[in-house]
Amino acid sequence: MFWRTLPVLFLGLVAPSFASPGQSSFENTAIVRAVELGGAVVHVTTTYAIKATRPGAKIYTIALGLEEKERTSWLDVRVKGQQSSLPQSNHKFDSNRNYHLIDVTLDKPLALNSTLNLVVESHQTHATFPWPAEASQKDEQALKYATDLFILSPYHTAVQRTKIKALVPRIISYTTPQGLDEFTLEATVTKQGAAVTFGPYNNIPPSANEKFIEKYQQPVSVHYYHEQPVLEVSKLVRSAEISHWGNNLNIQDDIVLHNGGPVLKGHFSRLEHQTQTFYKKSAPHVLPALTLHLPPGISNTYYYDLVGNVSTSRLRVTPSAPKGSRNNQYSILELRPRYPILGGWNYSFTLGWDAPLSDSAVYDKSTGKYIVEVPVMTGIPGAAVNCAEVSIILPEGAIDVEFTTPFPAISNTLSTHITYLDSIGRPKLTFEYQNLTLSHAQNIYVSYSVPLTAHLRKPFVVGMAFFSVFALAIIGRRINLTINKQKTL
Repeated sequence: MFWRTLPVLFLGLVAPSFASPGQSSFENTAIVRAVELGGAVVHVTTTYAIKATRPGAKIYTIALGLEEKERTSWLDVRVKGQQSSLPQSNHKFDSNRNYHLIDVTLDKPLALNSTLNLVVESHQTHATFPWPAEASQKDEQALKYATDLFILSPYHTAVQRTKIKALVPRIISYTTPQGLDEFTLEATVTKQGAAVTFGPYNNIPPSANEKFIEKYQQPVSVHYYHEQPVLEVSKLVRSAEISHWGNNLNIQDDIVLHNGGPVLKGHFSRLEHQTQTFYKKSAPHVLPALTLHLPPGISNTYYYDLVGNVSTSRLRVTPSAPKGSRNNQYSILELRPRYPILGGWNYSFTLGWDAPLSDSAVYDKSTGKYIVEVPVMTGIPGAAVNCAEVSIILPEGAIDVEFTTPFPAISNTLSTHITYLDSIGRPKLTFEYQNLTLSHAQNIYVSYSVPLTAHLRKPFVVGMAFFSVFALAIIGRRINLTINKQKTL
């Protein structure tokens, strides 16, 4: 037993050699990572139990591998038990290192030997892939998820473990890590039901450096059955048009839906699909219908695709909530496409509705500005939005336009949108996003002011249009277009 513990003791002696200067303000007493496997979106929750090794420590640094950083679309850091998020600051990209650092500013400095639990919640998009890559209508759907074994950190870690859990207890296979005698004397991986646990691994030196990653880091994977369709939105184009004269907020979504599951092997059989539907045993990679949560109080809902109007839908509208009250209810829209969407198939459709502007807008008398909230997207459960374009069309004549986004956009532009009965056009804000999930379904706040002359411009233009029509009609009736005049006897 003594000889088996020598590597662990030796690593504890040489651990400081992995540390980087200025990064010893904390140490990790424990790191626990919980991975909830899904389809296109994987939910990861990492809990850091930290202890201050210097008085006044306030900035804690989180490390991510480059691949993990690339597929992480949402990252939120909070103190365990609190609702408010902590500020984050990304380090500059360095091509010479294969990890990424993020500084998290704590609410207050920690005293020497003080402890705190930080919860890092992240969503990973396109982190799984179908394996096998093809499946017939009768086959099941299996996915594979791969990640790094060790949770990187610039601080010494006493113990860490990773628990990967599928939705159903049907794990096909998983990786068994090798060469970890320096960190554990027990089994490197265990499986229980739907969960695969890597660790615990003890006495890990600072790992956010090239030396540790090259020597100890290794990929691990879990192959599992997934009984839900893998949904992706290849492209989402949202247009929100604000009308003060009509007290209306019109929202229209042009959606390209993609089934990212295994590609259909062979031909599609309508008979086989009807048989599965009758016995309620549809293949897990087939999407027959879709349920969406829409805002309350909506009206004039429409749903059509490239062929035309689709009548196979059902809408249950919830009344609008009074101003200032909390309303967690939604209008439920059940969509049934013209055909079942199988693996590798696409379905393009348009969805739109009208909502009372008073439900989303307020007027600030102190500044003379309107403030309108517009949702970035309507979340599709379990789906990742690859590319999104959100346009907000303001009333004609709106000035002093300002906006606040819940998270940074890839780009934002201000242009002019011209439609019928417009004279100078309407301001149009356009935001572009990538890799969105349900956590991104938040609101963009736009503030602007509309002068009195702008309010009167529309009825003036409409009045002039009608006057011009009548004037042309009067003039037209008085013009004699006959070639030869008839002689009267």
